[in-house]
Amino acid sequence: MSEAFDVVDIIRTKRDGGELTPLMIEWMIDAYTRGIVAEEQMSALLMAIFIRGMHRAEVGEWTAAMIASGTRLDFGDLSRDGRALATTDKHSTGGVGDKITLPLGPVVASFGVAVPQLSGRGLGHTGGTLDKLESIPGWRADLTTAEMFSQLSDVGAVVCAAGADLAPADKKLYALRDVTATVDCLPLIASSIMSKKIAEGTSSLVLDVKVGSGAFMKDAEDAAELARTMVGLGLDAGVSTVALLTDMSTPLGYAVGNAIEVEESLEVLAGGGPADVVELTIALATEMLRAAGRPDADPAAALADGSAMDAWRRMIAAQGGDNAAPLPKAGETDVVLAERDGYLVRLDALGVGVAGWRLGAGRARKEDKVQAGAGVRLHAKRGDYVRAGEPLMTLLTDTPESFARAREALDGAVEISDVQPDASPLILDRIG
Repeated sequence: MSEAFDVVDIIRTKRDGGELTPLMIEWMIDAYTRGIVAEEQMSALLMAIFIRGMHRAEVGEWTAAMIASGTRLDFGDLSRDGRALATTDKHSTGGVGDKITLPLGPVVASFGVAVPQLSGRGLGHTGGTLDKLESIPGWRADLTTAEMFSQLSDVGAVVCAAGADLAPADKKLYALRDVTATVDCLPLIASSIMSKKIAEGTSSLVLDVKVGSGAFMKDAEDAAELARTMVGLGLDAGVSTVALLTDMSTPLGYAVGNAIEVEESLEVLAGGGPADVVELTIALATEMLRAAGRPDADPAAALADGSAMDAWRRMIAAQGGDNAAPLPKAGETDVVLAERDGYLVRLDALGVGVAGWRLGAGRARKEDKVQAGAGVRLHAKRGDYVRAGEPLMTLLTDTPESFARAREALDGAVEISDVQPDASPLILDRIG
């Protein structure tokens, strides 16, 4: 079969700063997915896009082509007791200590809204939701489409791995971007995220776009541009979409890891937990419930009265998890002490995230295993007063030889001053 385009012409067009036509993009994504376009040719195009950028229309066409490479789920017939169920989801661009998905789904589901959350595993210093949940004995991430629909109808919330037929072009492209230094490219980030989320089939979406040292986007202006692009892509595809810009200069909560983040999420579901985790959970739940037609719902009440915890237990049990089983613990600990009296003015998210990764909580390659009990437990937050010799954080691992490299990651991550820092907002902006 003859092909519609010459790959070299498409690469040259973008290399020279031209705009790719919809037919060029549609063919290129399809041909690459089918194996007609070679890896080195797509690599060249990705680098040309990285350098030259994409117009808004090109990003939309690129996203649509990746969606068209696989199946698109449809929750239009989802119901419970004869009543149609609205669907809503949340996506975070990734951070350190970001366990918000865990309490968030049950909170929203407790109000009779279906929450299909197709999540991923961590890579590098950012944690993965599936890694956290897989620390629960028996819990499984891989569900069939029928199992996912059944659980949404019965329980209202599901967190699982995306099927191989959901935007397969994105999976192939992401692996290539990872080895060609083209991950950090705004149009490619936006299209990667939104192709999967639109293909997922939810009717509304709330984006948590992180900004700061522990995020993809270090600069607020870049994060806002990413948020605007993704919101536009969602709206163009008929998905009600809003974004919150949230701070990721310091870790969320006191736990950075897998099992210890599940523990902290359970504290939130029990009506307690760290103030920042609770604040962000409630803010995102409020946006999701409003988009799903429940502006009257009070997420804080669901945490206080136990209904969110009930939804969590049903969700975990439905996926084989044992709610009564103890969570894994790390075998070795190392305590990092404050070097002087004063206020903790800086606790860098990237440094803490890399430390947790080196302890075994994350992976350098997709095929690496993670340690369920590894991570960093914080004993103080930015703005707290600490005394010399008091614990600042505890490092947790089953491989004590990793303590030295974890401590190296923390060099310069902690700053203590005589002057208390001003409070900084967690939620920086709303777009959409």
